[in-house]
Amino acid sequence: MRRFAGDQLLVATHNAGKLEEIAALLADHGVTVTGAAAHDLPEPEETETSFAGNARIKAHAAARATGLPALADDSGLEIDALDGAPGVHTADWAETGAGRDFIHAMSKAHDALVETGAPQPWTARFRCTLVLAWPDGHDEVFDGAIEGRITWPMRGRQGHGYDPIFIPDGHDITFAEMDRWKKNRMSHRGRAMEKLLAGCFG
Repeated sequence: MRRFAGDQLLVATHNAGKLEEIAALLADHGVTVTGAAAHDLPEPEETETSFAGNARIKAHAAARATGLPALADDSGLEIDALDGAPGVHTADWAETGAGRDFIHAMSKAHDALVETGAPQPWTARFRCTLVLAWPDGHDEVFDGAIEGRITWPMRGRQGHGYDPIFIPDGHDITFAEMDRWKKNRMSHRGRAMEKLLAGCFG
């Protein structure tokens, strides 16, 4: 496994919450973290059918464009009663004519669950795949997941995305009701970051 030897890392995302979350997890490693917006990078089209495939597209595009090592993630919510949907289309479910609206996305997920007639608990998991890519084309891949269930109505104002409808196993509050740093440490992204830090920064 390749070690990270530099002091600058590009996180290939335009999502400010995701950038802040990753920067906080890297704070103790002496790495300066910047996001895609700071480099005027466009968002590449995500054409793969897996989290790893889409994360690779984003990481390698950013590394090639800037000459910096680039970290990208692809993540999503898999709901068992919906055969794993929205999955890699998690963000797509939030798309509206006026931009992304995750209240719309959560309502869509709930309506789809009701339509199936599936009994509760509505088991689900968040998945995350991180890809750290270097300008020479090398990459390292790390996966994380957290199991839980879908609840309705939405609860909490912390977090982002589908956090207000996801209760992780062993808890009775949603991700959006948790202290954000507690959630970040235990989340799917936090678990993938633990593996990345141990493998490339430890």
